[in-house]
Order: sequence, then C-alpha cells, then structure tokens
Amino acid sequence: MSDEQENKNYFVHESAYVDEPVDIGEGTKIWHFAHVMSGAKIGKRCILGQNVLVAGGVVIGGNVKIQNNVAIYTGTIVEDDVFLGPSCVLTNVTNPRSQIVRHRLYEKTLIRRGATIGANATILCGIEIGRYAFIAAGALVAASVPDYALMMGVPTKQRGWMSRHGHRLENPDTDGIMVCPESGYRYREASPGVLKCLDLDEEAPLPAEFAEGKKTYDEFKKQ
Repeated sequence: MSDEQENKNYFVHESAYVDEPVDIGEGTKIWHFAHVMSGAKIGKRCILGQNVLVAGGVVIGGNVKIQNNVAIYTGTIVEDDVFLGPSCVLTNVTNPRSQIVRHRLYEKTLIRRGATIGANATILCGIEIGRYAFIAAGALVAASVPDYALMMGVPTKQRGWMSRHGHRLENPDTDGIMVCPESGYRYREASPGVLKCLDLDEEAPLPAEFAEGKKTYDEFKKQ
C-alpha cells in the first residue's frame, strides 16, 4: 500500500483506478479492477465490487452496495442505502447511435433511497426508481417506479408491494394495513398506488436494532 493510500480514509484495491479529482466518503471500499472516473462523487461506507465503473458526474449516496460488473454512467444519481445487484445495467441515452455525439444530452436516472435493483436487471434512462422499490432479477424497467413497488418481468409490471426489509406485503386487514413480518412495521396505501409506512418516515434512517437480519427469507415465508 502506498503512502498516499495510507493517508486516505477509504480503501482502494491496488488493481483499481481512481482518477482524481473525486469525492469519496470515509469507509468506502473500492475493489478489484474497479474504475472511478474524475468528477464522480461517492458517499460514506459504500462498497464497489469487482469491475465496477463509476463515470464522471455520477453522484452516489452513503451505504450503497454495488455488486460486480455494474457500470454507472454520467447522468445517474443513486441515493443512500441503494443495492445494485450483480451485472445490472444502467443507461443514459434512449436512442444511442455511434455516429451521433450526445454527450450534452445524457438523460437523468434517479434511484431513490433504499431501492434494490436485482441481478441482470436493466434500467432504461430518464426515469425514477422510488424509495425502497424492489426490481426483480432480470427485469426490464422502462418507466418510473413508485415507492415500495415490487416490479417483475420484461417489461416490468408491478406485482405488489415490498417492505423496507424486502418482504412482500400481503393480506391487508380491514383498514388496509399490511405488516412486515421482519420489522413489524405497518404499511398502507395513502391513496391508490401510493404506499406509506405508518411507523417510520421514508427518509428516516433505519434504527440500529432493525438493521441486522436474524432469519432468512425462506424462514419468514414458512411462518
């Protein structure tokens, strides 16, 4: 490890490239063969897996997990607590042509706090993925997605709601309330197609006692 690396408050693997100037938060880890380009901004406690590319102008919040083989292109904003699954695909031009230069026309893609993008999913540009939305593996997302929506298929359709802890919300009571089996948090549609958590604001951080899993997804399904 070089003296320069020792003086940084984040980790960069010796095989990775970080083009200065960049803004990288404390505790972030950048792993094998990743490339962070000049002008990128990455928050605290992020993890960039093998072969990750972060282009110039990209803004990434804190505690973001980016799995192997993900490229995040200029025009993308990733808020706090987002999970980007292995080999998921993000874009920044709707109608790319090699002969046409559209560097000034990159389209904004916003991935809101806590969202999950599954492995090999494709997110077309110019859309917004809502807070805590859950995009299934292999899905193709071509339009904006509401908070907490469970999206599946090619192209995607909404198949239900997911809690902040990543559990499908089902069996509403007579008041329309659905309960997450892991956290006990209650959810209800505030209006058709708009889900809200009744116990914790969407922008509030998750309390520490709810931030560590104790059971697998299958264990909860058997309850």
